[in-house]
Amino acid sequence: MTSLLELDNVTTFYGQMRILEGISLQVGAGELVCLLGGNASGKSTTLKTILGIVRPRSGRVLLDGADVTDWPVPRRIARGVAIVPENRRLFGQLTVRENLELGAVLRRGESLADDFDRLHALFPRLLERRDQLAGTLSGGEQQMVAMGRALMSRPRLLLMDEPSMGLSPALVQQNFQIISDIHATGVAVLMVEQNATMALSIADRGYVLSTGSIVLAGVAAELLRHDELKRAYLGR
Repeated sequence: MTSLLELDNVTTFYGQMRILEGISLQVGAGELVCLLGGNASGKSTTLKTILGIVRPRSGRVLLDGADVTDWPVPRRIARGVAIVPENRRLFGQLTVRENLELGAVLRRGESLADDFDRLHALFPRLLERRDQLAGTLSGGEQQMVAMGRALMSRPRLLLMDEPSMGLSPALVQQNFQIISDIHATGVAVLMVEQNATMALSIADRGYVLSTGSIVLAGVAAELLRHDELKRAYLGR
């Protein structure tokens, strides 16, 4: 498997507080990997470290084999990384189309027509809502905009932070189907998620974080059957 992303023995601090301790993980080109764990386990910090919002105290972040540990966020985005943040983080006073256009801000001067065609095929509702203020959309529609905005940068690696948070059970099912559809286009996905059963049902592989360390890793189907994971995260 060709490694698109690799965290190599990464340790991260917030001030004097250690959040991640020597974690190593990989995401292959076109692979869907989920990162599981409870609250305060370090999942979101892992994504921030990959994107460059947080710099590791030690260890390396590699993209396509290149050491990007010291690269700023825009340079990593230009390299093909995008994020769908927790709670969506839309600009509520901008329209749906304006929010989507912000995802392509590093592609100044390029035509976005093909990108909008692909997005509207994936999210037909966004075509209907293109002139509506993002802040007036339902939670499910806002999640579509957040995913669409990330896809506008044409990422090779899509980071997703708790994509099912705040959604109804019916919308959670729809949301995971959309993630599967995005993955089927060849985009690699690293998904942080507390809904372990749903995440593992669509993932290729998974990692489990506990207090900043990876305590379990493996093929998704095998993790679903793992007794320790069932007790800790699946409630059985």
